[in-house]
Amino acid sequence: MAAEPSPGGRGTGPGGAGGDGPCLLGVDVGTSSTKGVLTDPVGRIHATATRPHRVSRPRPGWVEHDPETTWWDEFVAVVRELLAVAPGPVAGVAVSGIGPCLLPATAAGRPLRAAILYGVDTRATAEITELTDRLGADRIVARSGNRLTSQAVGPKLLWVRRHEPQVWADTRRFFMASNLLVHRLTGEYVLDHHSASQCDPLYDLREQRWIPELAEEVAPGLELPRLLWPTETAGRVTPAAAEATGLPVGTPVTAGTIDAWAESVSVGATRPGDLMLMYGTTMFLSRVVERPTPHPALWSTVGVLPGSFCLAGGMATSGAVVEWLRELTGGTPYERLTAEAEPLPPGADGLVVLPYFAGERTPLFDDRARGAVVGLTLGHGRGHLYRAVLEGTAYAVRHHLDTMAEQLPPPERMIAVGGGARALWTRIVSDVTGRPQLVPRHTIGASYGDAFLAGLAAGLTRIGQDWTEFVDEVRPQPSTAAAYDRSYQVFRELYPATRALVRRLGQPAG
Repeated sequence: MAAEPSPGGRGTGPGGAGGDGPCLLGVDVGTSSTKGVLTDPVGRIHATATRPHRVSRPRPGWVEHDPETTWWDEFVAVVRELLAVAPGPVAGVAVSGIGPCLLPATAAGRPLRAAILYGVDTRATAEITELTDRLGADRIVARSGNRLTSQAVGPKLLWVRRHEPQVWADTRRFFMASNLLVHRLTGEYVLDHHSASQCDPLYDLREQRWIPELAEEVAPGLELPRLLWPTETAGRVTPAAAEATGLPVGTPVTAGTIDAWAESVSVGATRPGDLMLMYGTTMFLSRVVERPTPHPALWSTVGVLPGSFCLAGGMATSGAVVEWLRELTGGTPYERLTAEAEPLPPGADGLVVLPYFAGERTPLFDDRARGAVVGLTLGHGRGHLYRAVLEGTAYAVRHHLDTMAEQLPPPERMIAVGGGARALWTRIVSDVTGRPQLVPRHTIGASYGDAFLAGLAAGLTRIGQDWTEFVDEVRPQPSTAAAYDRSYQVFRELYPATRALVRRLGQPAG
């Protein structure tokens, strides 16, 4: 797969034509693909490259990635593809990835099993309950800012310790996608503060440091990585890494971070009052706040920039349900589905979808939740289902915004990002939520934010600088408000009304 120049020719991003000066390289390992981008120091895009991949689901509730083939091999392939078309030397590198994940490894950094992914992997349910009872829910929230859920790393560590004792016997370090790549590139064992703040209950949110006594109780003998901010340089490319990737020896590499927060950097959503809404395999929201703002139904974390904090939420599915429907209908192109759904009225002629096809993370924290399609008649077609799926994710976004509103005033800016930020979907979300969305010129995603962070390591960008150029503002249509308010109320009542029935369906027969 050849690297793709940016639209309009290589080097034609914001600001005009590129040149042969220094380049910045950003690579992101996402749930369903690895993406890389090559830019100049003012954000002009030289080229992009992508490698699609899938998660592994070896058992119900398990979601994994192979760290060698999915993380490292694809990273190397994307880097070499981009270097082949680079108009100048690479001056800095930054990586991001899905998280929080758990990859147990030896003291030398050798992976010991497949990586256990973020909150979509629900294997550690018993460990969540055990740690909450043992450590105390109030104590956990007071220190880490969050209750323990499937998103937390601590219960996953305990799961490995209990269920895979041979793996645990050799485990000395743990990695996520971003810091494994940093380790391979530089030899440094580090983790950024933001990623660490999702390692509940091991990180103190207010003091912004590890909690050694809790780490020892949950995972005795585990070496905790050195903490850095995503804006800081972790190390430089070693000769071995240079040989593997083609990157110049000594190229500075940042500490990296989790993909959604790198994506917030890509669109400048780093100021208090900003809310980033990421359209992807899963839907993600991150609101920048001035101080820790814990909420029992959301995630409270530190931000990308030193001294910043976030209140965040994430759905277990969104684009994944869209893709499921597309494949179910014979691989229908998105353009065809959109053409069929767009003329339909708000509310899809009485159809409501619960998008909980893989359980739900925030604000339900229910890994046993399931999807539902309610209101079907013989008059509904493929376009109705597609529109209802998009509307179902929009209702879930509104649920998140309503939950955030219990603690915070409305966001000052809501910025749409991600590959799924297409016209129909963003318009439905604005109509359902009643909130306008800014759409940036480049919705490449986390890798573009990584390139900006790479510039910090190289001294070619600075904190406070912003590459973002907005090309559209999606404003809600008042004429749709009444229909969507009615359907939203049905959506909110549908989950509690069917929860017990869904759980009965999930019980084994006999």
